Amino acid sequence: MTDAPPFSVADLEAIVRTRLSGEGAPSYTRSLAKKGVGKCAEKFGEEAVEAIVAAVQKTPDALTKEAADVVFHLTVLLAVSGVSWQAVMDELRTRTAQSGLEEKAKRLAP
Repeated sequence: MTDAPPFSVADLEAIVRTRLSGEGAPSYTRSLAKKGVGKCAEKFGEEAVEAIVAAVQKTPDALTKEAADVVFHLTVLLAVSGVSWQAVMDELRTRTAQSGLEEKAKRLAP
């Protein structure tokens, strides 16, 4: 554990959105976004697979790093798609108001 100040997904989202706005030095985030939502989605998928591999191989340090990559790339994907983390959290709040089985049954109902 470090003495660094707390860091949240909201902090990450703010950094990503600043980089996407074109402010400051050239960034990986901006160069990825310029390639479009498809490339952002592809990169997110690659990172998700790497996290899965790290989990299956039972390498916690690698999984931690890959999970960070997943969250970062999901944040970029959400931003270029016009979706905020707040919208995601609101959806999760709605879903957790009921059991997962009830929520799934509602989605599958004709």
